[in-house]
Amino acid sequence: MAPRTHDPELPALLRARGISPSAQRVAVAGYVLHTREHPSADTVWARVRAGFPMISRATVYNTLNLLVRKGLLRELVLAEGRVVFDPNLDRHHHFIDDRSGAIVDVPWDSVRVSRVESLPGLDVRDYQVVMHGRNRSAPARKA
Repeated sequence: MAPRTHDPELPALLRARGISPSAQRVAVAGYVLHTREHPSADTVWARVRAGFPMISRATVYNTLNLLVRKGLLRELVLAEGRVVFDPNLDRHHHFIDDRSGAIVDVPWDSVRVSRVESLPGLDVRDYQVVMHGRNRSAPARKA
């Protein structure tokens, strides 16, 4: 998916969150806020660089961190050493396909977790369920 830098509402959205909408920031936000994927920073850099070849990796990383700090994006560590970014700020869970590594959003109400709030000695602020398995409806990845 190419960055959606033509989104006329994007600069105003960034300004509303206290972010100066430079061309680089708009390019990064244009991709990451409109994708249904859960891209890593390097994936964001590759996608944005396709349409904005002079953008640096540091600019992408800094912009992603800024979008997280300003509440426009969530940083997730769903597996050890694998950090991805999620533009879906609604409460939801995740499913990771063992074959492809694809991450799928699972609606909050589809998974029932009980008694989280009553765990002894723990003050739970938030939680999500991360499931691993095989997505039977997705095609197998070619070797």
